[in-house]
Amino acid sequence: MSQDTVLITGAAGFIGFALARRLLEAGRVVVGVDSINDYYDPALKKARLTVLGEFRKFAFQKVDLSERGAVERIFAEGEFGPVVHLAAQAGVRYSLQNPHAYLDANLAGFLNILEGCRHRKTGHLVFASSSSVYGGNTHLPFSVHDNVDHPISLYAATKKANELMAHAYSHLYGLPATGLRFFTVYGPWGRPDMAMYIFAKAISEGQPIRLFNRGEMRRDFTYIDDVVEAVERVITKLPGKTELQSNGNLDPSSSTAPWRIYNIGNNRPIEVPRVVTLLEHELGRKAKIELVPMQPGDVPETCAEIDDFMRDVGFRQATSIEEGVRKFVAWYRQYHR
Repeated sequence: MSQDTVLITGAAGFIGFALARRLLEAGRVVVGVDSINDYYDPALKKARLTVLGEFRKFAFQKVDLSERGAVERIFAEGEFGPVVHLAAQAGVRYSLQNPHAYLDANLAGFLNILEGCRHRKTGHLVFASSSSVYGGNTHLPFSVHDNVDHPISLYAATKKANELMAHAYSHLYGLPATGLRFFTVYGPWGRPDMAMYIFAKAISEGQPIRLFNRGEMRRDFTYIDDVVEAVERVITKLPGKTELQSNGNLDPSSSTAPWRIYNIGNNRPIEVPRVVTLLEHELGRKAKIELVPMQPGDVPETCAEIDDFMRDVGFRQATSIEEGVRKFVAWYRQYHR
């Protein structure tokens, strides 16, 4: 392996799989790491790995990143250019039932990755944050220049902690690190715990769909191909250092260290009932809808401010919700045929 090799953690996950496939199709060497836990059906994760396994330049290691020795071996045995850290315990609602999983995966696991990058002098660490870090913010669109010190779920708090941990390593050791706050990613091979998949399954099986906040919800749905294009471009865009502002303060999205935060979103929030309507059309079946109150840890609307990303990286997410739902349903039908 060489500095051209990309290490992707969470390679059996939704975004990790899609990114690995894109890089492999472009001829890159990819080492994928994943614990293949049972947070959702491991069969889907194994099916993704089967697809990646068809590429000669793909190697996979089943590793729990909270196991320090195992992560040390990955970095000792491999020489990586960029590291894309997408592995995490995901889900806002699950964090209410199983908080310790987030401590192990999102904090201990991330620290082990940071240590590996530090000692092996990795060229660029790109890591997944989340729109959940905006927490109690009511100012829309959500901006990377906003303060995000009021998380409303443990999951969000761990993602905010990841941003701070990466900044500390950038400051102390000069590790170039870029954090990406993903907004409601959907599409083929998506996660079964996400709204798009849940709705499609319920409609197909004639089961009711629960719309929280009595349907008064808007989400910045972002199609997977656009997300992968964004991440691929960020990999080669090393973060620069930013000067202090005239008042002596730093902007929350940048630093005097080589560290940067971007939103990865569509900047076009869609009403959740509109998504249900599109799924009904593509599936040819009507949904049974239950309007229920807001749930703990949730917010009524998300919207990504993406001006910084477009300026620095030169890309804007372009897939319409109509096209994205159509492609997702086509995959869903094939996978579950």
